[in-house]
Amino acid sequence: MIVRIPKMAAATTRSIMMSSSSLSSGRHGYRVFTDNNRRSMCVMISSLYESSNINRNGLTNMNLKKRNQNQNQNWYSRTGMLRSSSSSSSSDGDKYPPHTIFPMPALSPTMETGSIAKWNMEVGSSFSAGDILCEIETDKATVDFEAQDDGVLAKILRDGDDAKDLEVGVPICVVVDEEEDVVKFADFTLSEVDVVEAESSQQEEALTDTSVTTPTTSSTSNITDRPHRDVPLEHVLSPAARHISQSMGLDATYLEGSGRQGRVTKSDLLLALKNGVSLPALTTITTTTNTTTSDTSHTASTPSTTTTTTTPSSAPTKSIPSPTIQVTIPTISTTGPYEDIPNNNMRKVIAKRLTESKSTVPHFYSTIQVELDAVLALRKELQSKHSIKVSVNDLVLRSSALALRDVPEVNSSYDPKSKSVSTSSTVDISVAVATPTGLITPIVPSADTMGLVDISDKVKDLATRARDNKLQPDEYQGGTFTISNLGMFGINEFGAVINPPQAAILAVGGGTRTIVPTPYMENSKGENVSSNKPGIKTVMTAKLSADRRVVDEPTAALFLQAFRYYLSKPELLLL
Repeated sequence: MIVRIPKMAAATTRSIMMSSSSLSSGRHGYRVFTDNNRRSMCVMISSLYESSNINRNGLTNMNLKKRNQNQNQNWYSRTGMLRSSSSSSSSDGDKYPPHTIFPMPALSPTMETGSIAKWNMEVGSSFSAGDILCEIETDKATVDFEAQDDGVLAKILRDGDDAKDLEVGVPICVVVDEEEDVVKFADFTLSEVDVVEAESSQQEEALTDTSVTTPTTSSTSNITDRPHRDVPLEHVLSPAARHISQSMGLDATYLEGSGRQGRVTKSDLLLALKNGVSLPALTTITTTTNTTTSDTSHTASTPSTTTTTTTPSSAPTKSIPSPTIQVTIPTISTTGPYEDIPNNNMRKVIAKRLTESKSTVPHFYSTIQVELDAVLALRKELQSKHSIKVSVNDLVLRSSALALRDVPEVNSSYDPKSKSVSTSSTVDISVAVATPTGLITPIVPSADTMGLVDISDKVKDLATRARDNKLQPDEYQGGTFTISNLGMFGINEFGAVINPPQAAILAVGGGTRTIVPTPYMENSKGENVSSNKPGIKTVMTAKLSADRRVVDEPTAALFLQAFRYYLSKPELLLL
């Protein structure tokens, strides 16, 4: 008698021998096994002889043999391993004894190829279930390939440089059951594996053909009469049996049914089809009959024309014509007047460069929000007291220049040819300006050394000459950082495309009035002691697009924090 609590896999079990006298119960003894997860299995034995025949999995020799046969069959079918009893033939008869060819296994769901890093077994080594045959490098990691059954390694088919980037299913080794069979595989080659696989596929096809033709070649019986039943003919078939019979075009009412009052069930029909019983075909009958319905109160006679595809004796039904509905589908014109406007050379170059940037430069984006109330107050004060007009864009440019000076990693460029990063010693900021012919980015050189008034005058001059197409090449070629501001167009937030070889570009949106809550502060009693109430602030959103090859996420965060710090304290911009 064997009691399992619970069932354990052969590859993970280990046995602990315990004394049958200490665990005796009458004339029965017990043996207890424990797996790696400390789950137990108890086996009750009736004699010491039976105890010696119980293996580590809690199975007697007879049960073990049966278990191994079933387990091997499932393993070979699941992994695609080729099991051969007389694998390759020659003119002298069977050349190789029974053996198993192990293919490259799929050790991960996405694995397509693998490399054998190391063989842990040598030719002639015996192994048991759970032993590691080799280590395989997959697309994710290096995984141990464990044996699922006992055997002897007879031949290693792939090793060294020949074991690199093998597709799943490629043969890698040969395993036999007996150690004395190893020497017979000394000259076994991969070319003979192809012969074995071809013979195996032919055998499988022959078995498939035999299994398919078995029902038709078995003894069949033709049914010509329906059995007598007390059930109306339309109720003889169960719903499932009726569906199958109509799908196959067979009249199953001729079968002997096992259901109540002789009804034919689905299992009756499937069994008959399996045994090759020949059933008459369903026929399509078109009849014109006078259906007379009579009872104690009235009598009616109605001619009807009926078309049926059910059983020959099924009751006819009247066909009721459905009303015809005329639907008028309106015609919608999809064409209209249009004009093709060819792109100028400037727009063509912009489109080409931005397409290359977006497809070749690894962009990542970081967004920060900045309160502009202090900036707006400074602008108002400079205009009212000193008659100095500066724009928010001038303050943004000045804050960006100081932040680039503090975080020089963002003020860099990438050379794809040498795959190197160059950090510029000067802060030259390109300002995106929209012109009738396209977007152009004139440069404010050494912006970190210029004051607010100088930056404002420089930007106005560059923007005016850019719209008039009067910029010199050195005034728009180069630059180490770009600012694109769409806040004056009512855009709150957007993402810009990097202008190579620069490493970053800052997209600036407009300021919006937003309710900003105050920080929550607690005292020792857990009470809110914050004196400020939530207020309405003007908040601007700035999004930094950075090249991940040059700037990483923490560096981008440092730059944006410095940018917000200077813009939140605009008095520092006057220094």
